[in-house]
Amino acid sequence: MTDPSAQNPDHELLDEPRLVVEPGVAARVAAIAAPVLQGMGYRLVRIKVSGEAGCTVQIMAERPDGSIQIEDCEAISKALSPVLDVADPIDKAYRLEISSPGIDRPLVRRSDFERYAGHLAKIEMAVAHQGRKRFRGVLQGVEDNAVRLHRDDIRNNDDESEVMLVMEDIADARLVLTDELIAESMRRGKIAEREMKQSLGILPPPPPHAKTDPAKRGTPKPKLENGKKAPGKIPPKNTKEHRLAAERLRRGDIDPIEGE
Repeated sequence: MTDPSAQNPDHELLDEPRLVVEPGVAARVAAIAAPVLQGMGYRLVRIKVSGEAGCTVQIMAERPDGSIQIEDCEAISKALSPVLDVADPIDKAYRLEISSPGIDRPLVRRSDFERYAGHLAKIEMAVAHQGRKRFRGVLQGVEDNAVRLHRDDIRNNDDESEVMLVMEDIADARLVLTDELIAESMRRGKIAEREMKQSLGILPPPPPHAKTDPAKRGTPKPKLENGKKAPGKIPPKNTKEHRLAAERLRRGDIDPIEGE
């Protein structure tokens, strides 16, 4: 596993605060977990405390580029477990679960709404916007302190097709699972996996015969001034014809001047 902090992550993204946060017990866990994650080079996405298996504390985390590997989750669990044991934010036994945000992930930072522009999302407001709290539509990016959303849940002609939702008033936002989102997630995952393997040096080198310089592929050979192509490889001088001529010259069958 690679240490994300050793790969010069984008510190601006790493330090970016969350706009959508948890209340209650989850907020206490977040206050403890967030600094630990940031020190390791990860970002806290969401914390959920549920009654599954007695009590489960789920911590969603990611690298600044939005990716995360199984090895990352294992490292986070090992680092965070003793810290939570000492701080003891929950007054009963619980099971700690570290996970990725998932494909239909929560959107909790400004960069999330920017990164996933063009994808379908559901947004629930803590403060109603023109009498509505729930919206669904395609993200159109961020302007100032608001998310632009092109709605696909319009029920009558009086509704706005595009709305500007103030980020500070958002209670919950997440992506909607679509074919386009799945394809984008797979592409990001392959890139992250390739970069990890390259950093570990486990990607095999290209074969010797491979053309490593794409700029040279398909480049025509240079031509001489008379229009003829410049010679490529120098023809060998130790051919059968040359050897026979040398033998005839040795026996005196040909004149030396003629044989030159």
